[in-house]
Amino acid sequence: MINMVKLPTNKSSLFLRVAKGHFATSHSHINYYIDVTTQKSRLSEAKAVAKELVAAYQHNTIVDTVLCLDGTQVIGTCLANELTKDGFSNMNAHQTIYIITPEYTTGSQIILRDNLAPMVKGKHVLILAASITTGYTAQAAIEAVNYYGGMVAGLSAIFATTNECLGIPVTSIFDPSSLPDYASFDSRECPLCKAGQHIDALVNSFGYSAL
Repeated sequence: MINMVKLPTNKSSLFLRVAKGHFATSHSHINYYIDVTTQKSRLSEAKAVAKELVAAYQHNTIVDTVLCLDGTQVIGTCLANELTKDGFSNMNAHQTIYIITPEYTTGSQIILRDNLAPMVKGKHVLILAASITTGYTAQAAIEAVNYYGGMVAGLSAIFATTNECLGIPVTSIFDPSSLPDYASFDSRECPLCKAGQHIDALVNSFGYSAL
């Protein structure tokens, strides 16, 4: 069992729940596991996340569809609610915003079923992720939106280690400044592995499996 610690932040209604150690993701090794489960599933925290993220799109961004990655549908719904309030631009004919979740092939390629594809084609799509670190998933999402005929309106995450992906700016609430010693390594060059430190858990945006 890994030891989770709740860290206060400069966001009064939000916190970071983290564990320090040696963790393996599908694309890298990291020295912190950041647990965003409650932000994704507890309504009060999802609303707080949405209110923080929406500021980046308040004045000049059109959003018709929110593409939710990593189980962020509750946040996506709260974000859509914020975006449809007075003062936001919305070109959707029904004055609403679609909330959709993609599927993945065995090779991690994003696909949309025929009933969801029209919600992207010709639409301004905001991509929402729990975290953006290596950028592989975000890149796949951008490529999928382009493939299905949509336009990427923005890229948002709770935690991100990069400011852009394929030329699209990344908006996040937390970044490495919230965890000054956060580090991510290529699995083949991981200094923790080279030092003989065992992996504590396999992790992804949905949780962890301790080893």
